[in-house]
Amino acid sequence: MFVDEATVEFCAGNGGSGCVSFRREKYIPFGGPNGGDGGKGGDIVLVADENVGDLTAFRFRHNFKARNGEPGRGSDAHGRAGPDLKLKVPMGTLVVDLDTGRAVKELLGHEERFSICKGGKGGRGNASFKSSINRAPKWAHPGEEGESGQFRLVLKVIADIGLVGFPNAGKSSLTNLITKAHPTVAEYPFTTLHPHLGVIEYPETYDRLLLADIPGLTKGASENKGLGHRFLRHIERCKLLCLMVDMAGVDGRNPGDDYRDLLSELGNYDPKLLHKPRLVVANKMDEDAALDNLEEFKKNHCASVSPISCLSEEGIPELRKTFLDAMTVEA
Repeated sequence: MFVDEATVEFCAGNGGSGCVSFRREKYIPFGGPNGGDGGKGGDIVLVADENVGDLTAFRFRHNFKARNGEPGRGSDAHGRAGPDLKLKVPMGTLVVDLDTGRAVKELLGHEERFSICKGGKGGRGNASFKSSINRAPKWAHPGEEGESGQFRLVLKVIADIGLVGFPNAGKSSLTNLITKAHPTVAEYPFTTLHPHLGVIEYPETYDRLLLADIPGLTKGASENKGLGHRFLRHIERCKLLCLMVDMAGVDGRNPGDDYRDLLSELGNYDPKLLHKPRLVVANKMDEDAALDNLEEFKKNHCASVSPISCLSEEGIPELRKTFLDAMTVEA
């Protein structure tokens, strides 16, 4: 199951308490204080990792606490600092503070780190309070509490190509053909219930492209209707938007209307999406009505179109090349 949201509670470690101690050594008449400082509490650190695909690690566990710092000891021995608790998250993770509703950080690069909760400082031992007017302080400071808070982790997939379309347009079939991902393919709508990520490999050039297959949209998806609305965020960072259209109109749909509706939903969700490079993939060209519909579509819409058939695999090699060429231009 693809997990792209999680609510968690983080608590950094508390600082260790300072120590109250005095020297008691033979032949030393005036020993004096020698209590050490407490150690710092561990931080909660989020680390972006390209090898982590989603937020599954936070699905069943929601509370994370770093270790406390050790208390100070006598003989001027300072307490050991608590180790940082490092949690791996996928690249593209947005961290939102639930108390304020504000986004505090986006982790985009591999091994990018963010200390979301800082550990408390260790308390000072009595040795640090010694002065000319107080030669034997009998107190020490307790350690400070570590920071804590509740956060929502939201994943926005970082992919090269975002594949969007209405149900039964053939997105999952195309993903099966050109990647090693295997989303469910069936004749009923909404077979894809969560995004699928697949890698398009080019052995001849050693290139690899990441494809994000988004669940089928419905009209009104930008207004939280249907399934696709909660997944539209996954195409925000895609370099190329691939709009898949059933050019044969098998379910009584009109390809031109579908294309206009898709653009409308994307624009209503985020107008910036309309300025991204996009490609129309005309699927089901093996059907009788597809060729006439394609000619009509080209007359009415100024768009780059790649005709294919997922059933006969017609146009699939050309589409793979088109994807690679588009990424080369983008770079």
